[in-house]
Amino acid sequence: VLLVESGGGSVHPGGSLRLSCSVSRVTYNTYTMAWFRQAPGKAREGVANIDSGGHATYTDSVRGRFTISQDNAENILYLQMNDLKPEDAAMYYCAIRPGWWVPPTWEPLKISDYEYWGQGTQVTVSS
Repeated sequence: VLLVESGGGSVHPGGSLRLSCSVSRVTYNTYTMAWFRQAPGKAREGVANIDSGGHATYTDSVRGRFTISQDNAENILYLQMNDLKPEDAAMYYCAIRPGWWVPPTWEPLKISDYEYWGQGTQVTVSS
C-alpha cells in the first residue's frame, strides 16, 4: 500500500486548506481510512475517519470545521479544513487499516490499528 499526502501549507487563522492523500496498491478487500496529526512535542492523534460508504466521524476539536471525504474512482482521500486555528498546526498523516467498521459516533482512533501511513504534510497556522 502506498499513501502520499499533499496540500499542506501556511495559512492565517480563519483560513482554509484541503489536504489530499493518493492511495494505491491496496490489497485489502475492505478498508477504512483516517487522518491523524502530530504537533511538536505532542502525541499523534486521530482527527477523522471514513468508511467506504462515506460514513465519517470526527474528533470534537475539528467537528464542524473539517470534512473528510474520498473519491473512490480516483483513489484519493481528502481533508477539507476550514476556520483553521493555531492549535490545528501539525504534521498531518493519512492512514489505512483493514476492515469496514467505523462506529456511529466518534471513538478515539488507535494508531496501532492502522497498518500503512503516508509521509505527512505540514500545516502551519499563524498570524
